[in-house]
Amino acid sequence: MSTSIWVTFVRHGGSQVRRGALLKTRILQDNTRIISASYCPTVGRRALSSRFDPDGSGRPATWDTFGIWDNRIDEPIQLPPSIKYGKLIPRINLSKVGCSTQLVKRKENEDRFNYAKLTDDVLYFAVYDGHGGAGAADFCNRFMAKKIKEFLKEEEDLEKVLTKAFLEIDKAFARHAHLSVDATLLNCGTTATVALLRDGIELVVASVGDSRALLCRKGKPLKLTIDHTPERKEEKNRIRECGGFVAWNSLGQPHVNGRLAMTRSIGDLDLKSMGVIAEPETKRVKLHHADDGFLVLTTDGINFIVNSQEICDIINQCHDPAEAAQVLTEQAIQYGAEDNSTAIVVPFGAWGKHKSSEVSFSFSRSFASSGRWA
Repeated sequence: MSTSIWVTFVRHGGSQVRRGALLKTRILQDNTRIISASYCPTVGRRALSSRFDPDGSGRPATWDTFGIWDNRIDEPIQLPPSIKYGKLIPRINLSKVGCSTQLVKRKENEDRFNYAKLTDDVLYFAVYDGHGGAGAADFCNRFMAKKIKEFLKEEEDLEKVLTKAFLEIDKAFARHAHLSVDATLLNCGTTATVALLRDGIELVVASVGDSRALLCRKGKPLKLTIDHTPERKEEKNRIRECGGFVAWNSLGQPHVNGRLAMTRSIGDLDLKSMGVIAEPETKRVKLHHADDGFLVLTTDGINFIVNSQEICDIINQCHDPAEAAQVLTEQAIQYGAEDNSTAIVVPFGAWGKHKSSEVSFSFSRSFASSGRWA
């Protein structure tokens, strides 16, 4: 065992480090064999048939070739994080991320989405669903990633990074709206659901409004967000304590001051004094790539017409994330969605592993497509 592994073991200890050290030892051994193979052709043929180059192609080993996951995504292993966490962690390739947005029965598509690599170890995924105009959603789409990147330089905790970024973006948008000649900016707002993935294993999600994030684990949905609506007791109490009120429309939907269907958002400056806040709720999850198929972010055009299990089932029927995002947004329209539909699908280690034989369908969903009960 090398000196560096012993230093790591002494510094951290624990079973995870022991597994990490073992993994690194095996990798170093395989690398040594491959290097030595360049000097001896007969040894080289044997070395290149090792599990880190099973087909002798010379290409880097991928987590798919280990036979641990039944999937159709072929990506290299991230070596430093795998050693750090003591388990195999695949590289999440942004070129494999699927995304789709559909204009439905609206004059304008106010949904926005984005994803990017912010640092060497942090990826960013986001959906924004604007209302009252696209101004707030556009502003978030332009500046949220930059603001998060700034806070990453001074803060290690991703939940704190996202909370600070949301609040700062809301303040920045308020300054922008008050200085703009466009008066509509004062009354527009947006949901925001943002996910950060560090080292391919640490997933943190923050949200305001009713756009959602869910993780598909063993074919079942794990909800990472909770809608901010006046139906939630703590949200309704805050609105009332701040002088606002909740009114129900003819469809039975509660609205803040009879206008806004959510209790948290970025923008909606005229309702900020009434308890509508931009502070997000956050959720931290450690990924299990042997079980986790994908992360999906969706706007309410999908959420209120397709339930979480149906989202998992629809995506699991698809060959790749690009197709999955397209099919999901189109399926929402076929089911009777009346709002714009947007989805981002991020594949993980168990992509393609958990499939359902059929996708359920309810004929009653078309009657509830414009409501909040689907």
